[in-house]
Amino acid sequence: MRRTFARALALVAAVAAIPLVSPAPATADVVIGGYPVEIAETPWMVALSSRDRFGGTRAGQFCGGVVIGRETVLTAAHCLGEEVLGAPPRQVRDLRIVAGRGDLRADGGEEVAVRDVWINPRHDSYTNAGDFAVLTLSEPLAAGSVIGMAGAGDAAYKPGTGAVVYGWGDTTGAGDYASSLRASPVRVLSDAVCEEAYPGSADGTYLAGSMLCAGEVGGGRDACQGDSGGPLVAQGRLIGLVSWGSGCGRVGSPGVYTRASGVVTALGAGH
Repeated sequence: MRRTFARALALVAAVAAIPLVSPAPATADVVIGGYPVEIAETPWMVALSSRDRFGGTRAGQFCGGVVIGRETVLTAAHCLGEEVLGAPPRQVRDLRIVAGRGDLRADGGEEVAVRDVWINPRHDSYTNAGDFAVLTLSEPLAAGSVIGMAGAGDAAYKPGTGAVVYGWGDTTGAGDYASSLRASPVRVLSDAVCEEAYPGSADGTYLAGSMLCAGEVGGGRDACQGDSGGPLVAQGRLIGLVSWGSGCGRVGSPGVYTRASGVVTALGAGH
């Protein structure tokens, strides 16, 4: 079954004020196969929030994001679709990011309003290509909250490289959403492995130029629903954004990420 993050979120939004719930389970063991992490260790990790749409149980969290500039957050384009938010993002009055708060039930950190939204116009919801968006914040975050992005040719993209994916999403594949930030160690996989897993179907199409996949050959470690837009980090740099996949932690179905180098190129060209 396709890991349809946006569709899962839209179903839950119809029953507001309850935690996000995946519409169907997947066989996996958080994030999948992960561990708790302190937000102080990951100051660039933020939650996207709308209490009006998703309720206040977990601060309205519905996706992840990553700070690439003091007023700039990257996330997945599909997180900001009307299917998820119920309206164009600029019409969502309480769209915010939650920074410096690892436990979404706590009061620490800060909540900052989103001043502007730019969604990649080349995002293709069928192939899942170009799945990124830029949020401009109403006020700057601390300078130490920014993470660098790995450009094209960076060694961090080499297959076999150890990486970590972060999020507050489903920890089992069965709708068990984390309240505290989790991390899962994965490995960058070769384009050949990903092309074989996703040659083109209703799941999506793996496109090596703009996508990256990571996980474990035997499954068990992966991102899942609710982690979309969150960071995949290797060697201290952002290499990907959680985007899509088939199930969560399944053998032969690695997680697919928007390749950060493609985002760097797009942003360098002025979007």
